Amino acid sequence: MRLSRPLVAAAVLAIAAAGTGTALATSPPRTAPAAHAAAAPTWSDDFNGPAGSAPDAGRWAHDIGGGGWGNQELEYYTDSTSNAALDGNGHLVITARRENPAGYGCWYGSCQYTSARLLTSGRFTQAYGRFEASIKIPRGQGMWPAFWMLGDNIGSVGWPNSGEIDVMENIGREPGTVHGSLHGPGYSGGNPLTGSYTLPNGAALADAFHTYAVDWTPDSVTFSIDGIQYERHTPADTNGNPWVFNHPFFILLNVAVGGTWPGSPDGSTSFPQQMVVDYVHVFSSGGGGSTGAITGYGGKCVDVQYSNTANGTPIQLWDCNGSGAQRWTFGTDGTIQALGKCMDVTAGSTANGAKVQLYDCNGTGAQQWRVSAAGDIVNPQSNRCLDATDWGSANGTRLQIWDCSGGANQKWQVPA
Repeated sequence: MRLSRPLVAAAVLAIAAAGTGTALATSPPRTAPAAHAAAAPTWSDDFNGPAGSAPDAGRWAHDIGGGGWGNQELEYYTDSTSNAALDGNGHLVITARRENPAGYGCWYGSCQYTSARLLTSGRFTQAYGRFEASIKIPRGQGMWPAFWMLGDNIGSVGWPNSGEIDVMENIGREPGTVHGSLHGPGYSGGNPLTGSYTLPNGAALADAFHTYAVDWTPDSVTFSIDGIQYERHTPADTNGNPWVFNHPFFILLNVAVGGTWPGSPDGSTSFPQQMVVDYVHVFSSGGGGSTGAITGYGGKCVDVQYSNTANGTPIQLWDCNGSGAQRWTFGTDGTIQALGKCMDVTAGSTANGAKVQLYDCNGTGAQQWRVSAAGDIVNPQSNRCLDATDWGSANGTRLQIWDCSGGANQKWQVPA
């Protein structure tokens, strides 16, 4: 969540002891196909179970307390099914209530609210991949729902050195806006790497389920809502501060009440308020060590022109035909190879529009590629995406690198 929280590390250590940006400067965002959909999740919870039952204790732990969590929050987090339970219809429901049934004490005195905060610490962590949840958020001034992640080394290095990825945050006074952010040393608390997206036509996020996701590689974290990518950050954005997103993280889901960012509930806020979670799915990044066709815009395949093996031969789109010119191997060294040579950015350029070609493998940054679970093929040297020029899908359309926009002309299905 958005501000520092000195109690997080203590909570995580207690669980372990128990044994358990830069916004994209692009044309208007376009919805991207879910390239990960055919792959099995590495971890998931679809919240199937009887109504009123507790979340799966093999997947989720609870943070408990009312110390404000570094944000002057007003709620007391419990492990009661009154605050977190399955609804019997395949959903997890986190309920914030205006109550104090057990005389809980909070940092400001007798607690006024209860809620729940669930986390996978001690149960599941992962570095890199796609982290995705379908959520219908609560509404009202002072409500602060979140789907986020913390580095699993928080108990040893503390926050923000552990890193934090806020996949989804909303504050009630902005009913149509989702915020995504990264926190790390030198860019934390009220100064994270952040971006946001606002639904069109005055729609509220609480009116429907929306899919919130990050696609995380060693070199970038990209945020999306309903497949629309609205934010991307890389190590270049930290102004020389450490990039701390290179180790496993665990997942959190919670509904905070009040705090320094959202402010307190007022007379317009009704209780109880609920965050309803349809699922949480985690996928690994694909591509490493596999061989086969790369399919892209218009259903065409990535192709070496005329099956020519000469240095500088254009790489293009063409009807899929199963030839060796369309058979690509994703090396564990970050290369993508066909016909014994590497996919290469012409002259090592990092500029928008630099063409992609076949060339002798030489170990340079022009031949390094990373595949995100969302279907982006990114050249880390330029931080730009493999792109079908001018949204072309005709045979012979040249491939190039371009600012990553989430457009369908930058989405690729790679061999499993």
